[in-house]
Amino acid sequence: MRRSLPSFPRGRASSRGNSSRGRTIVGLDIEPGRIAAAEVSANGTIALSRAATVDLPVGAVRDGEVVDIDAVTAALKQLWAQDSLARDVRIGVANAKIVVRTIDVPPVTEAAAIDAVVRQVAAEELPMAIDSAVLDFEPLGIVETPAGQRLRVLLIAARREMVEAVLAAVAAAGLRPRGVDLSAFAMIRVLGGGRPDSALYLSIGGMANLAVVVDGICQFTRVTGAGLEGLGIELAERRGLTLEEAREWLRHVGLETPVQGIDGDEEIVAEARKVLIDGVRRLGIEVRASLEFYLAHAVAGAAVERAILTGPAADVSGFSETLATELGMPVEPRSVAAGQDFSGEVPLASVTVAAGLAVERVSA
Repeated sequence: MRRSLPSFPRGRASSRGNSSRGRTIVGLDIEPGRIAAAEVSANGTIALSRAATVDLPVGAVRDGEVVDIDAVTAALKQLWAQDSLARDVRIGVANAKIVVRTIDVPPVTEAAAIDAVVRQVAAEELPMAIDSAVLDFEPLGIVETPAGQRLRVLLIAARREMVEAVLAAVAAAGLRPRGVDLSAFAMIRVLGGGRPDSALYLSIGGMANLAVVVDGICQFTRVTGAGLEGLGIELAERRGLTLEEAREWLRHVGLETPVQGIDGDEEIVAEARKVLIDGVRRLGIEVRASLEFYLAHAVAGAAVERAILTGPAADVSGFSETLATELGMPVEPRSVAAGQDFSGEVPLASVTVAAGLAVERVSA
């Protein structure tokens, strides 16, 4: 992972945009069932310039982790063959083998001293061997604690073999990795716009990726398998459909229009609605459990009272309203803005995380 991985702490501003030494950077979001790629323009806000998606075979990415390098490589080659995107990419990662934790360390100031003390604390606290992990961190500032002044640090750790697998697939496809970032950070970057807000951020597609942001700083992230891809597989198995057909039925049926008013096979429509309702209910249970865990363990825990939703689920009619009922808080669907030159047919919410990956940070 590159240094300065987090891109959203308060007071941080930059105009680095989506280029690196004059290169256009493509944000690459790889999750179960699909890959999304995006190019953007960034001048205080992020606007989508180009985007493309491609489906993945079932099992190629499992719980956010690349398990079939050859299948992901083939999909990436197909994506770049059908859309001549730039070949420099920043890759998002999101899975249960990534730890994001806020820690307090002695109030040292020199970079080398901060690095040493963070690694010492990480070796004691992380649920993985330090020599098998890729570490990054971001100092958040001096805070007062019962033990006196401490430097609060956002620590990120990922298992090395997980990072190496996705890099291997990208390199084999002839692309040039220019950085690895947490997909949750990209989601916050593109939807938060550098504002010091407090909210629960949710990206729901092949899986559910959530982040708790308090005063503009990410305090907690978690990934679960409760995404649309699993619902598509469930519907396909129940009704003897292909996965592509099942995905289309879920989008067609949605959660808003009464089933009696929806065109198509009545049994498939009813089954798709049931799968969606049950899926949102399970998702609500998992999200509430994650919030309870965060409040019980976070160093600077604070309740959130609203949620922001993106990803393919945001384009399913009635999904945000149904999820709001399950969570007991408002849920606002939100996506990256389309730039003046964007003329694609890709739904904006489905490439929002990829758009956030295309930039390192947004000017505050």
